[in-house]
Amino acid sequence: MANPPVTERWVWDGEKYVTTTVRPDMRIFDTGARRDTEDGKPDFEAFLSPLVLSRYAEYMHRHRKLPDGSMRDGDDWQRGIPKSVYVKSAWRHFFAWWTAYRAGWTDLDAACGILFNVMGFMHECLKSKPNITDSTKCQQY
Repeated sequence: MANPPVTERWVWDGEKYVTTTVRPDMRIFDTGARRDTEDGKPDFEAFLSPLVLSRYAEYMHRHRKLPDGSMRDGDDWQRGIPKSVYVKSAWRHFFAWWTAYRAGWTDLDAACGILFNVMGFMHECLKSKPNITDSTKCQQY
């Protein structure tokens, strides 16, 4: 693969301006710091809602308490839950969310339950096939 063309740019080196070569896929900040561009990279900050993540974290924290009063680790779901369990639970949460919607209100806890189950299902898919070539497919069982 050929190297991208370069251009020259004046940058401050802390004492004086110097000329430096810059690839088009690089950014040089006024401080002289260099970073490649964001082209082709996922923009997590744009894709995720802080409001939703905050509400989801509150939901998850509330559901850490076990019947004996102890608290489970927040990431204990990552130890592994069968995908079939996630699917059945997602359907129950979806039904509660949909029923509330049909009644004219929104059940945010049910929506958080849907998020949890979809995320858990996807986690199981991706951890079993981390190098999956077709990212839209996951083995059922």
